[in-house]
Amino acid sequence: MRNIKNVTILLLARGLGMGLAPKAPGTFGSLLGPVLVLGLFWLHLALPVYLLISILIFLLGVYLCDRGSRLLGKDDPGEIVFDEIGAFTVVLLPVFHRPLSTDFLWVSVLAFLWFRLFDIWKPWPVRYFDRIHGGWGIMADDYVAAIYAAICLYVTLILLGWF
Repeated sequence: MRNIKNVTILLLARGLGMGLAPKAPGTFGSLLGPVLVLGLFWLHLALPVYLLISILIFLLGVYLCDRGSRLLGKDDPGEIVFDEIGAFTVVLLPVFHRPLSTDFLWVSVLAFLWFRLFDIWKPWPVRYFDRIHGGWGIMADDYVAAIYAAICLYVTLILLGWF
């Protein structure tokens, strides 16, 4: 039973295998973020429920990333990408009120680009949270990068006349 639990933890922490990409696993893992959010948007949740789910995904991620990194014997292994996936619940928050519009694909591309920029660049305080060890640090830096990305996505969509 313990082995099945560990395999499940690694499967989820690695983003169903996306984190095993030979190059840029975080980028490949981030591709699942908009898919997760699209599924949540499809449920037509009230905003408070959506935010609660985002918090629960964060807390689940703390556990998965912490256990996954311990199982792999590394502090913050690149193959752990659940943090990138879960962070999209924040990145795409600016379009919560327009969840299933036909523009979701190109908005997701913009969100993806903004998020990857801040996740790689790690401006303050993203870098501060990146230095925290364990699941909290693995998750927190991506959620803070997601806040930056969400703000930039919102401004970009305003400038493009989408709002």
